Amino acid sequence: MRWKIAQWFEQRWWKSYLADKNPQDYLDWKTSYWRSFIAELHLEHPNGKAILDAGCGPAGIFTVLSDNKVVATDPLLNQYAQQLRHFNKADYPWVNFEQKTIEEINFNETFHLVCCLNVINHVKDIDRSYDNLISAIKPEGTLILSIDSHNYWLPKLFFRLLPLDILHPHQFTLREYECHLTERGLKILSSTKIKSGFLFDYYAIVSEKL
Repeated sequence: MRWKIAQWFEQRWWKSYLADKNPQDYLDWKTSYWRSFIAELHLEHPNGKAILDAGCGPAGIFTVLSDNKVVATDPLLNQYAQQLRHFNKADYPWVNFEQKTIEEINFNETFHLVCCLNVINHVKDIDRSYDNLISAIKPEGTLILSIDSHNYWLPKLFFRLLPLDILHPHQFTLREYECHLTERGLKILSSTKIKSGFLFDYYAIVSEKL
């Protein structure tokens, strides 16, 4: 029930957030953001790769991956297409869009790079989601996971017990997120702080499937 409520609020959040934003200006800003994001992680811009953007939203990292073969998934894709002027599947011919949750991912192919950006704490079943993401990575492939991580244990406890952050059913520290990956056999290559906050910091974790 908490996940269903979070999805409803997620849809409303996007409508409200984008309501007064010019579509082209917003997409130009997102393009710049994603290119800076890749550079900040000291990664080469992907070229000719099979890439999964899991939980892509209406303007995910798929927008800047035109030289690659991309699959982008999100359970709200139809709602984005119907309700947001900022999302048009036809603008991204290099992307195969699939409306599904991360728990529903089950591909015959695997990917050189899997991106799950600001999504894993939105999911319904976090263990199954991790397992599906990792099974989608080629050997020696890369997972980029970005998350809001708690800085203090007591607020984390309150956020877990009470729906104080309705969009995010799961609440963890950076160390806990890293352990979720290493316990599943991934090697952490880097954990980069993208943005600082009081209760939360925003990190991107780059890991490799061994």
